[in-house]
Amino acid sequence: MLATFFTGLGSAASLIIAIGAQNAFVLRQGLRRQHVLPIVVICVLSDAVLIAAGVAGIGVLVTKAPLALEIVRWAGFAFLLGYAVFAARRALKPESLSASGAVAGSLAAAVGTCLAITWLNPHVYLDTVLLLGSLSASHGDPGRWVFGAGAATASLIWFGLLGFGARFAAPVFAKPVAWRILDGGIAVLMLVLAVLLIA
Repeated sequence: MLATFFTGLGSAASLIIAIGAQNAFVLRQGLRRQHVLPIVVICVLSDAVLIAAGVAGIGVLVTKAPLALEIVRWAGFAFLLGYAVFAARRALKPESLSASGAVAGSLAAAVGTCLAITWLNPHVYLDTVLLLGSLSASHGDPGRWVFGAGAATASLIWFGLLGFGARFAAPVFAKPVAWRILDGGIAVLMLVLAVLLIA
């Protein structure tokens, strides 16, 4: 069973460590030290719910609802495009790029953005519900649940490191040019992801 746990952990890690909208958002919040704990908790719990759904076999049902997937795909496109615009605007305004800005973004705005990035992103469903759900099925019962526990643990470790470990890179981001580069990169990444969703 231990081997199954680590198989789940490794499989999930290979998917969630890839650069994406959720990781970019958690990194930015971690660098700014704004609402890091609730953001990390949302990401970890969301992954756990989606992984559990996949392990339980929901992935099979989702593939039979192409209209729902299409709606989520276009909603994700609109959200990612909007996020790209906001990131580009931040990159163009030096006064908004201070790592220790006097006015922190509200908790409600951070939570709302995190929920939208997580739940409106079709790649999250493909990775957690469909792919990890399918991989877990090959381990039978109760092995698939052990696999799912390993996958959820990978999410906990990754988002914890990303959110709380980002502060060690804070000295680099004390300069506005570093924030310009980060936000410019995030804007390009979000735009590419949005285009890939509908391509």
